[in-house]
Amino acid sequence: MSGAESSYIHGTTPEEQARLSQMNELLNRPYLRELALREGDRVLDVGAGLGQLTRAMARAARRAVVAVERSAEQIAEARRQARADGEDELLDLRQGEATALPLSEGERGTFDVAHARFLLEHVRDPLAVVREMAAAVRPGGRVVLADDDHDLMRLHPEPPGFREVFQAFVRGYDRLGNDPFVGRRLASLLHQAGAAPARITWVFFGACAGEPGFRGIADNMAQVLIGARGLILEVGIEAAQLDAAMGALEAFARRPDAAIWYAMAWAEGRLPG
Repeated sequence: MSGAESSYIHGTTPEEQARLSQMNELLNRPYLRELALREGDRVLDVGAGLGQLTRAMARAARRAVVAVERSAEQIAEARRQARADGEDELLDLRQGEATALPLSEGERGTFDVAHARFLLEHVRDPLAVVREMAAAVRPGGRVVLADDDHDLMRLHPEPPGFREVFQAFVRGYDRLGNDPFVGRRLASLLHQAGAAPARITWVFFGACAGEPGFRGIADNMAQVLIGARGLILEVGIEAAQLDAAMGALEAFARRPDAAIWYAMAWAEGRLPG
């Protein structure tokens, strides 16, 4: 995550880094299909986090990706993972803000693709970020945004108490000055930043109990709520109520008829050219 005056609701603990790694394993393959990078594409990844998606994009484009990340903790872990996988050369990793990207004047306006995933929901001025991304892209290049609209989450059969806890989690975004529904605004943000919206879609991030990825998705959801426990309690949920809901979520994850319905909003725009 990166961005001036941003507050990352999930934190950067080792547990959160493990959750992000698992989420990347679940999501990156279908995500890359939507991104449709071409060999030789010059890519800028804003809010790169642990860099797993960044490295996957570099493999697809067959060249290093410039990756910008604000958190020193995330950068250190991203570099450790890249070294462990023998992929140091795939990352041009830079510490900086999404509203003031650490690019040279010669780099601005040269990228084929500027990309951000799960970033705009964590910054107070998403439009400033998208404008900075658009300024980095060449004429005719793409700006790709993917982010959450937390109003979309549906579990069935719904675990008792889950809805109240999840709604408290969502209200926590407001306390941090962020927008948990920014996904529905992506095309509008592209337009305001001067990148003509060219395509919107969903990237599905859900499963039913009979699918191999179901348990991982259920565990990811639980870890999100565990990581935001302090904020959820601040919003007004009692500790016993939260613990009961987490127990119900664990029981839900063992049901043979359980289903999680969720999708990430996706929008891409093109610079005039």
